[in-house]
Amino acid sequence: MKILIVDDNRAVRRVVHWALKRAGYGVHDIDEAEDGSVGLAKIETTKPDLVLCDWNMPRMSGIELLEILHARDAVPHFAFVTSAWTAQMRDRATGAGATAFVTKPFTSDSLQAAIGHFLD
Repeated sequence: MKILIVDDNRAVRRVVHWALKRAGYGVHDIDEAEDGSVGLAKIETTKPDLVLCDWNMPRMSGIELLEILHARDAVPHFAFVTSAWTAQMRDRATGAGATAFVTKPFTSDSLQAAIGHFLD
């Protein structure tokens, strides 16, 4: 199974990667992208099964990435990993195909609870 972590903060990408390993998902192929535009290119070429994505990023935000995928009818399992949520944000994300939400800060247990059913 392929997992893509999309976040503009390298430290956060590393923490997500570490949490995936700690939750028992280190056997999966895990890749990273530093923003939505790089993420889109990687999604198009590597076809990940699950995308873990931040909301706010330069060049292309996570919701812009998801909406492009939704318009193309090409949304993989898509989870937002972000620090702030509003009901409007959650509704917009769900409408575009988001399938899980993880709030920062998170633990490997809370990450597993949100995305485990995609990876088990």
